[in-house]
Amino acid sequence: MAHRITLIPGDGIGPEVTGATVRILEATGVKFEWETFQAGAEAFAKYKEYIPKELNDSIERTRVGLKGPVTTPIGGGFSSINVELRKRFELFANFRPVRNLPHIPTRYPDIDLIVVRENTEGLYSGIEHEVVPGVVESLKIITEKASTRIAHFAFQHARKHARKKVTSIHKANIMKLSDGLFIDSVRRAAREYIGITYEERIVDAACMQLVMYPEQFDVLVLPNLYGDIVSDLCAGLVGGLGVVGAANLGTEIGVFEAVHGSAPDLAGRGVANPTALILSAALMLDRLGESAAADRVRGAVETVLRQGEIRTGDLGGHATTSEYTAALCAEL
Repeated sequence: MAHRITLIPGDGIGPEVTGATVRILEATGVKFEWETFQAGAEAFAKYKEYIPKELNDSIERTRVGLKGPVTTPIGGGFSSINVELRKRFELFANFRPVRNLPHIPTRYPDIDLIVVRENTEGLYSGIEHEVVPGVVESLKIITEKASTRIAHFAFQHARKHARKKVTSIHKANIMKLSDGLFIDSVRRAAREYIGITYEERIVDAACMQLVMYPEQFDVLVLPNLYGDIVSDLCAGLVGGLGVVGAANLGTEIGVFEAVHGSAPDLAGRGVANPTALILSAALMLDRLGESAAADRVRGAVETVLRQGEIRTGDLGGHATTSEYTAALCAEL
């Protein structure tokens, strides 16, 4: 039986990396049926909605989305499509594995981290208004429900995958009520997971420790805004956003996306690196119960990079998107 997937190609380099990823997925032999929709500015030009009703209906129906990057205007324009989808479908967990890939030069050779980010509330939600001209207020809302839910997600993943330690990251020394509620919720959850070490770090100190001694960390659990920042920092430890996959997960629905931007300056040139979305698609295969295919996709990426002959320009090579994709398909 074919898996029905909602496909959001995105804009900029989105259609190129999405097309490459679809080729890779189909090369696994797993059967898919794609429901394709636009979001963002292109969708608004056609439907007068940034997230069309047809797209919402498709995600409700398929329960799984694969999404390329969509441009988010800075300092104005429409709200982030990512944020809207996370809120709308209660995709409460942003899940990002961070591991070294072969022959990508980094300062750290043995990175193996899991970043678990609360995905629905906090400052990143963008709840703000102008009080009077020249004065803007932004609301940081933290709830026990969301904090407890993300804590259990982190510990359950650690238990299932034999991870040894969970670190919660906060700023409760200053934001004693909001971040205090977050770490209190994680502490209560931690008591239920005997055998998994639990520790806490203040966010600024954690960032310093991550760039000095990242090997001391295992699973990180963070509120929304800290998670956004720290997950990108961790990606930098292994070569950048172009080599790290990500998933937005709810109880029943998952949307899998590349975490990098739409890079409009590279669009149409055939040089975009699809690795991040391909690794996100591997997480999607895991979610679909196709773990053998997921492992084959990850293995193909590692083999092609290890061989070192075919890699895109951002990874030090000269291959086009299509050449790199063809090499991965051949390996599969």
